[in-house]
Amino acid sequence: MTEITNKIYYVGVNDRNKNLFEGLWPLPNGVSYNAYLIDDEKVCLIDTVEVDFFTQFIENIREVIGDRKIDYLVVNHMEPDHSGSLALLKKYYPEIQIVGNKKTFGMIQGFYGIEEDGIEVKNGDSIELGAHTLNFVLTPMVHWPETMVTLETTSHVLFSGDAFGCFGALNGGVIDSQINCDGFWLEMVRYYSNIVGKYGTPVQNALKKLEGVQLDYICATHGPVWHDYINKVVDIYDRLSRYEAEEGLVICYGTMYGNTERMAEVIARAASQAGVKNVVLYNVSKTHHSYILRDVFRYRGLIVGAPTYNTGLYHEMDVLLSEIANRDMKGRLFGWFGSYGWAGKAVEKIGEWNEQRLHFEPVGTPVEMKQSLTPEVKAQCEELGRAMAEKLCGK
Repeated sequence: MTEITNKIYYVGVNDRNKNLFEGLWPLPNGVSYNAYLIDDEKVCLIDTVEVDFFTQFIENIREVIGDRKIDYLVVNHMEPDHSGSLALLKKYYPEIQIVGNKKTFGMIQGFYGIEEDGIEVKNGDSIELGAHTLNFVLTPMVHWPETMVTLETTSHVLFSGDAFGCFGALNGGVIDSQINCDGFWLEMVRYYSNIVGKYGTPVQNALKKLEGVQLDYICATHGPVWHDYINKVVDIYDRLSRYEAEEGLVICYGTMYGNTERMAEVIARAASQAGVKNVVLYNVSKTHHSYILRDVFRYRGLIVGAPTYNTGLYHEMDVLLSEIANRDMKGRLFGWFGSYGWAGKAVEKIGEWNEQRLHFEPVGTPVEMKQSLTPEVKAQCEELGRAMAEKLCGK
């Protein structure tokens, strides 16, 4: 097992088989479930792993401590991909004491039927292990109500739960200084935008609690252990939780026969010619929405379009707008367009989404097309693209 620093070990596992995280988000590069072991006078395990990997998990633990007992299990987060091995772990180590906050123990009883008392900690409480001291910081709603982080104050290691995590299995190395991290940065943004994105204010509150704290390692429950890139990782989470965006444009569209797609292409070309360099187009029926949400978090401009379907809005666009609205994003510029064959509703419905749920700043004039792209409609699409470019580029 990898020693991170000063008898703190990585004992996590990789999942390269699951297709969808939480049954929702694609995992083209897998995912890691990270757990950590502190080998001191008192042995402390930080979090567990998904129950399917329990056998490997126990082997990892025993590689470090052999037949010694585990004195404490700190539960930073109760989602089953991190707490799933808890009940089995209790059978192997019946004397283990579970450490969590008040809300943690209610969930332990609900998920696993474990009712015995553990060690309940409040914000700022500490536990001495010997050479190591653990300090607990409650971070509710990042992104569950019971979430907390644990700071090992001797070696300045933060066990951060899901915070600062990302998709992607670990390919040999564990610490960022041991591996090429290029593939993790966009996966961190996709992870944040899909899993944590709704909870920007709680993330900001958590970051404030950690201001001024020396951090030499961040040990999240997914992705690499951060050491060389700590400042970059914290900055990414800070910017995303403030909904700060780059100057770019996401254009996403639904299309049945290609006519609405032609509108999107015209809008994109006009925006590009007017000076927007970062333009990405997505067909909402082809690209998984997790990647679209990632880029809506990255870029300040958003233009959406879809056909009318069954006198309403094209289904996949309706779903995407719901997903965006559920993340309570702020500070975005918004344009829209739509098409119809015999009864137009798409443009009206998208406008209602923005007025009632999204509350983004409208840009330009919505474009509605009947049946096919006429010269008049093409000119309107070009004007919408230019209007967005002017807003984004400050012209």
